Amino acid sequence: MQQDRQISDAAAANAFRRLVAHLQHRHDAQNIDLMGLAGFCRNCLADWVMEADGQLTKDEAREIIHGMPAAEWKAKYQNEATPEQLERMKESVAKNAGHK
Repeated sequence: MQQDRQISDAAAANAFRRLVAHLQHRHDAQNIDLMGLAGFCRNCLADWVMEADGQLTKDEAREIIHGMPAAEWKAKYQNEATPEQLERMKESVAKNAGHK
């Protein structure tokens, strides 16, 4: 694929909505594991939405991505992170340096 080829806004919006729906469905995919593998999680995605929108609060953006208030999602689905998960996340996030 060419580096300069852009995805249309409509295609990007559709793919984004599918990603959000997928993450809302897959509660077993813990944020700490997403961070450890890919260097981003639901909260990161919500922060990006908040920054792109310019009008949403952090809580509003996280509710959009989680499909419920973030505190409720955390209480229902988030497990305590293990030391191994925290180390993987630290290593993975370090790879994000310099990327916006």
